[in-house]
Amino acid sequence: MHFSTKSNDFFFKDWASYKSGFGDIEKDFWIGNDNIFALTNQRLYSIRIDLQDVDGAKRYAVYDTFWIDDENNKYTLHIKDYSGDSGDGMTVTHDNQKFTTKDQDNDAYGKNCAEEFKGGWWYNACHSSNLNGLYLRGKHESYANGVNWSRWKGNHESLETTEMKIRPKNFKENLISLETPAAR
Repeated sequence: MHFSTKSNDFFFKDWASYKSGFGDIEKDFWIGNDNIFALTNQRLYSIRIDLQDVDGAKRYAVYDTFWIDDENNKYTLHIKDYSGDSGDGMTVTHDNQKFTTKDQDNDAYGKNCAEEFKGGWWYNACHSSNLNGLYLRGKHESYANGVNWSRWKGNHESLETTEMKIRPKNFKENLISLETPAAR
């Protein structure tokens, strides 16, 4: 769904770009909000977010409930049921938030959060995580405009890599029924 490595302002895109998706699956990419909507509205999905800092330390967050609304509803995010070791960087601030880009301000802030923090995201006023921010490589002086997960590294440290992966909520059950004829 999303992978971010070392591109400085790669995710500072317009609404149309986030709608259809962009990038290279081998490098940085966003699969596209229309695609995320189509996938997550077929059945129940969960999401895993993997985070790595510049020293190689890793953390993760799993949300057992994840989907987004369609474009008419501004790709509103629905995310809850956290587990992991990164701290919950999504539920309180980002659940039920509309997607915002530099040319479409749908957040609850007086200014455009995507303009201020240089990337499209489900901003509130503004964020506790921003996986589409500027790649600032580790500690930085500016406030929260890097690739941030504040519950783990705060607002003055940009992560090295981030990855968002989705799968059907009952994924393990599907594997068992497909691999075991007796289970059918």
